[in-house]
Amino acid sequence: MVFRRLLGSLGVGGPTVDTVLDEGAVRPGGTLAGQVRLRGGGAGFDVEHVTLELVARVEAEHGEGESEGLVAFGRFTVGGGFRLGGDEERSVPFAVPLPWETPVTELYGQPLGIVLGVRTGLSVAGARDSGDLDPLTVRPLPAQEAVLEALGQLGFGFRSADLEYGRIGGTGQQLPFYQEIEITPSPRYAHQVNEIEVTFLAGPAGLEVVLEADKRGGPLSGGHDALTRVTVGHHDTRDWNTEVDGWIRQLVEHREAYGSHGAHYDERHGDGRSGPGVGTAAVAGAAGLAVGVAGGLVAAEVVDEVGDFFEGEDEGDAAESGDDEG
Repeated sequence: MVFRRLLGSLGVGGPTVDTVLDEGAVRPGGTLAGQVRLRGGGAGFDVEHVTLELVARVEAEHGEGESEGLVAFGRFTVGGGFRLGGDEERSVPFAVPLPWETPVTELYGQPLGIVLGVRTGLSVAGARDSGDLDPLTVRPLPAQEAVLEALGQLGFGFRSADLEYGRIGGTGQQLPFYQEIEITPSPRYAHQVNEIEVTFLAGPAGLEVVLEADKRGGPLSGGHDALTRVTVGHHDTRDWNTEVDGWIRQLVEHREAYGSHGAHYDERHGDGRSGPGVGTAAVAGAAGLAVGVAGGLVAAEVVDEVGDFFEGEDEGDAAESGDDEG
């Protein structure tokens, strides 16, 4: 994506940048590769640093209210220390590691409404410009895909997905936010729960799966949340339908909740509870959560929302949450 403006701090004649990501979706913990193409703007400049920043649109709760904004979760220096001539074109190749907890943006090619981006920055002659964003597409790890596929086979449906600012207590979470995938209960559990939220926290050694159920109240009791956590290997071979059904049964049938409303703890604002998803795509089908889209307009709206977000992000900087890596 070419910067829609020249480097504002340098005025007319500044260099332009076109960041091109390798085709195809990447996976959490994998390598993001591509090249940053620079073109001189009529005068020579000393390029001090070329940086890439991973950003995500994240929701945060403030008491009864809610807000959203960009949060940086990775920053890399991929080039610099050269002079770019006035008419020169130069390509800076890069290959940087994605954090293991990078959220998933699609399932079987269907967008989930999660907004991730790569922001390219350029430091030239003491001035810095953050440019604009390129969308980042991330597909699930094999274990994530197996769990979601099993939920679909068991009759659960996709409701929405979002990114929540905060931390889940008792886990090995590394990023300052987590992804929630909200699913509707299968007919078997519809009388016991309103919805189930699935969070994946991946790491080099395996995958933590956090399941939270919004349990329905009975005649003599109110509803409450129940929480359970399990750990699986990245390449485990299991009877996933039986395994996942056991997790759900343990979650919804236990008499006492595993967690409480404070299970998702936001270190800045207290208890973090999930709100409406960034985007919704009603996905269902006997072969899995994302085989068929119920209502093409819904999926199209998600695509438009993500596209519009990047079209309108020429101004502003991401929150400072990532570490610079060379």
